[in-house]
Amino acid sequence: MSTTATPAATAAAPPSATPASAPSASADPAAAPVELGVVGPGRWIERWDPQDEGFWASRGRAIARRNLVFSILAEHIGFSVWMLWSIVVVSMSGTFDATGALVTAGANGWALTAGQALTVLATASGVGAALRIPYTFAVPIFGGRNWTVVSALLLLVPTLGLAWVVQHPELPFWVLLVVAGTAGLGGGNFASSMANISFFYPEREKGWALGLNAAGGNIGVAVAQKAVPLVIGLGGVAAGLSNAGLLYVPLAIVSAVLAYRLMDNLREAKADPGPTARATRHLHTWLMALLYIGTFGSFIGYSAAFPTLLKVVFERGDIALAYGFLGALVGSLSRPLGGRLSDRLGGSVVTVGAFLVMAVAGLVAVVGVQERSLPLFFASFMALFVATGVGNGSTYRMIPAIFSRLGAREAGTDGGAGTAETALEFKRRAAGAVGIISAVGAFGGFVIPFVYKYAKEEYGSIVPALQVYVGVFLVLAVVTWAVYLRRGATMAKV
Repeated sequence: MSTTATPAATAAAPPSATPASAPSASADPAAAPVELGVVGPGRWIERWDPQDEGFWASRGRAIARRNLVFSILAEHIGFSVWMLWSIVVVSMSGTFDATGALVTAGANGWALTAGQALTVLATASGVGAALRIPYTFAVPIFGGRNWTVVSALLLLVPTLGLAWVVQHPELPFWVLLVVAGTAGLGGGNFASSMANISFFYPEREKGWALGLNAAGGNIGVAVAQKAVPLVIGLGGVAAGLSNAGLLYVPLAIVSAVLAYRLMDNLREAKADPGPTARATRHLHTWLMALLYIGTFGSFIGYSAAFPTLLKVVFERGDIALAYGFLGALVGSLSRPLGGRLSDRLGGSVVTVGAFLVMAVAGLVAVVGVQERSLPLFFASFMALFVATGVGNGSTYRMIPAIFSRLGAREAGTDGGAGTAETALEFKRRAAGAVGIISAVGAFGGFVIPFVYKYAKEEYGSIVPALQVYVGVFLVLAVVTWAVYLRRGATMAKV
């Protein structure tokens, strides 16, 4: 991967130069240049150059790590809130006989059908996906640290809303959907967090850093799915449903305070949001969004639906509450591995492998459903989750590599004039593309529950849905190979 980033990296302005993105240093020609990495008023860092190895070793790495740690914390809380409903609806679902008659109501008088439960999950996922686009633009407009504070405080809306609505089963279903939709505020955090962190790290370490940032957020799904059943049990299931939301109220406040005190804004990242808009003109932005639907869309869609599937397909609500979190856990932990492997082997190689493993795991899951084998089904989904995690890391590593190569090509067409400015422009486009791609990819979490719902209602089984997913994974593997791996392709081996 280092060979693809070298032209842009070596073209960056030397430490002694003052980039155009540092107005405070350039406003007075007689003033001395602002030192790299100095934190100014409002925790703004005017000059930042992680490609400068001396600066990176002496100060840059420590500053970047500090911001990464608290970015992970805030994103973790956001993801947890986004997926709260994935476990709450299991307790709110009723049990129905073959004729559709209610046998047993869920907690607190709720009696959600399988279709209603999946609709709640799809709504939260869909809103989160849509919000990732404005959240991406928020970083260059407000600054990464500033927006982290705001986005963390916004999580009070879905958490308090959940605590209220679950105590009122007499409310219309659409009210429940509106409240569940606000959980999407947590899903938007991912885009702004990833766009922000991408500026802090040099090209050679982006895969690992973005993988850790994403994994720390993704693992919030598993933590929520494990913690929520425990807090629901406090004071009885009915009363405890509110605890699922109340648990994250103080955590959201703490993450906002820590971000305010310990994170930084980069002047390099705060600019005209134009580079993000210009990222939409590149075909590769949309191709990578398609691939990300297959990796992250699968991860978030399966994470949301997995506990419900265990209850619907195998009628094991106890397994869903006790072990449903494992899928999101292994998928989250494997994401940094995907980034690390991509740093060494190339993101395209790892992505093709991930899609092939996902296809095989999907076929095994079909057999598990047909044979009514819970162990086989569970194991196949664990393999599927691992592959989605690896694919998430590898696709995200491909994005900065692609834009680095595009920037080097652009600089070459003008004979090297404005090379540093071109490199910065494409770095900003890459950060914008990260948010756009994450938004489109997250819509997989909206579609997947509905596909399961349709298959269950029309065919009485989720097997047709699984078969469709297998076909999609194979198609995406071919697309990845043709555009990003095939010998002779302009973006080969990114």
